[in-house]
Amino acid sequence: MITVTLQRQKCIGCNYCQELCPDLFRMSKKDGKAVLLKATDKKGFASVRANELLFEAAVQSSKACPIHIISVREV
Repeated sequence: MITVTLQRQKCIGCNYCQELCPDLFRMSKKDGKAVLLKATDKKGFASVRANELLFEAAVQSSKACPIHIISVREV
């Protein structure tokens, strides 16, 4: 399992995360910011546990994020 975390308030809406990992990320039509699918929000940090099959795509999203608000770690 992996844990993916997103600081949504700081998102600038560049869309890289959704392009690289559409199984975990979507862009909100409401405000144009990234949404981490099926995540729980705790003090501004949205987190979700995901299958290890998504690890590589999640890491690519994390590296592509220009403001570094996505973190990925193995659990």
